[in-house]
Amino acid sequence: MNEEELKKVSGNYDAFFFHPNTYRCARLAVGATLELVDAVMSGKVRNGMALVRPPGHHSQRNAANGFCLFNNVAIAAEYAKLKYGLQRILIVDWDVHHGQGTQYIFEEDPSVLYFSWHRYEHQEFWPSLKESDYDAVGLGKGKGFNINLPWNKVGMGNSDYLAAFFHVLLPMAFEFDPELVIVSSGYDSGIGDPEGQMNATPEVFAHLTHFLMQLASGKLCVILEGGYHLKSLSESVCMTVKTLLGDPVPQITGEMAPCLSAVESIQNVRAAHKRYWKWLMYEDTSFLQNLSTKSHLLKKANPNPSTEHESKITNSDETVKVERFLELHMKNILFPVPPIKTATTDSKGSAHLLPVPVHFVKEMDKTEIKALVSGFYADIVKEDKNLLSLGSMLAILDKIFKKEVCNGIAGSPTSSVSVAVALRHSVRFGFQRVLCIFVGDLEIIPNTEDGKILMIHICEKEQSGKTRSKHYISLNWKEDAEGNDFFSAVLGFILPVAYSYQPNLTVIAVGPNRSLGISGISLLFSLLQGLAESRIFAVIEDTEINVMQSVAKALVGASAPHFGVYVPPTQEKVNKIKILRDQFQQEWKMLQCSGKLSVFIVSSY
Repeated sequence: MNEEELKKVSGNYDAFFFHPNTYRCARLAVGATLELVDAVMSGKVRNGMALVRPPGHHSQRNAANGFCLFNNVAIAAEYAKLKYGLQRILIVDWDVHHGQGTQYIFEEDPSVLYFSWHRYEHQEFWPSLKESDYDAVGLGKGKGFNINLPWNKVGMGNSDYLAAFFHVLLPMAFEFDPELVIVSSGYDSGIGDPEGQMNATPEVFAHLTHFLMQLASGKLCVILEGGYHLKSLSESVCMTVKTLLGDPVPQITGEMAPCLSAVESIQNVRAAHKRYWKWLMYEDTSFLQNLSTKSHLLKKANPNPSTEHESKITNSDETVKVERFLELHMKNILFPVPPIKTATTDSKGSAHLLPVPVHFVKEMDKTEIKALVSGFYADIVKEDKNLLSLGSMLAILDKIFKKEVCNGIAGSPTSSVSVAVALRHSVRFGFQRVLCIFVGDLEIIPNTEDGKILMIHICEKEQSGKTRSKHYISLNWKEDAEGNDFFSAVLGFILPVAYSYQPNLTVIAVGPNRSLGISGISLLFSLLQGLAESRIFAVIEDTEINVMQSVAKALVGASAPHFGVYVPPTQEKVNKIKILRDQFQQEWKMLQCSGKLSVFIVSSY
């Protein structure tokens, strides 16, 4: 066909335009996607990204649509099922448009869990379909396996995207337990894009990618979809690829508080899916009919007329403005990657038990330790027998402070003492926000009143001596003997609080009488590595060799650990999380998507 004939054929489709090279380019896009699936599934690579065009997620079984000829991601999912016998595939579509093509293909298929967030504006935004709303949950056997999260206003930012992951996608994904994750990776949901008009900055895609890497034993294929602001697109792609390669995740920016419209959409998705998912069984969910954005539709009538020329000038000015912002923004958030990923010391002669990539540093000199202890920590350290382990711990911690090491792990005979010293040492060094999660019996409770330390204490029973406050939270939890039910606590409470706090350093400690199994502890380390530029320090009771091995594997990023068999939490445990949310969601606003609506409105506006 010549170009005129192709133009005439294009008129039969919605927003699709044929060119003499279209078919060849579309075949190459599919081929590259399938090559990536083969490389990941064969173990040749752990993960990867296919930089392909044309995109695919609008294309349907029998119709090109929205710049898409073949549905690259849908073909990849079917290919993986046929060739590798996969029974559970997760497709995450973070493009700003709804991937209606992918939805139509899999809406009756329970082997594919499809999640899409998209600009919707109550059906005003393309593709303007009723079935893009939250109540389209799938058909027949596929009910519950189609998740639509509609954004009903523009300007959604980093906290809105993270809230959607914490309170909708990740709990469903861990319960679904996919064998492969495929991302329809459109970056028109990023800042500056003229199509999406959203405010999410590039580093949020590093965080989203980091979370998805914890699923399916790390088998993750990211496939490019839309993206129409070149600077925003390129920086967001770079953030995604750096994370896939195992680089530290940059600090997220912006206020950590989802907007009311995002909260409403998330609540409605949870309500629509309650009957299909075990993790939602005991959650308080209700549909919100009177949405805050409904009134905005009336304002669209009689817009101020502007000429096409004026519109182009405005768009051009906005593009340049965003480019300048991103230039400065990326300089502010990017940092040199420390030359060493994970460090420890060999004070106990247990080096051979840890993964090979762990780097060994020299312990601090005994005279130096004594001087430090007597000068700053004498009220904490009462016995000389603790000095050797403190020397090891402080040597690693100082390497992290100097950015010579990304993360570290230290064994201790008295983890409570070691953690107390580590926290005070970190604040002395200059860290303004240190997150500490302590699992087990905690003998020394640090002073958290100035807000420089946020302590989350996970233990089987409430310990006396300290009442809950904004910066000291006690979570009473005993992991289920049948499997891992800790997902709900991490995703529904710990992660939202941690991201609200935005620490400069994360300390995770395992002490005596721990109430979590190795799978629950591994989950904590894996998910929290996205915080504090991945600066994370582990203190483990030195008798817990198996825990040390598991934590070291998580820290070096050797492979995504298996978090054990998913077990839904009991009603009693869900109620514990609800009580904590109600108590703290006004201080830690990333919790707000899971609490009572009255609190959202009071605290958000």
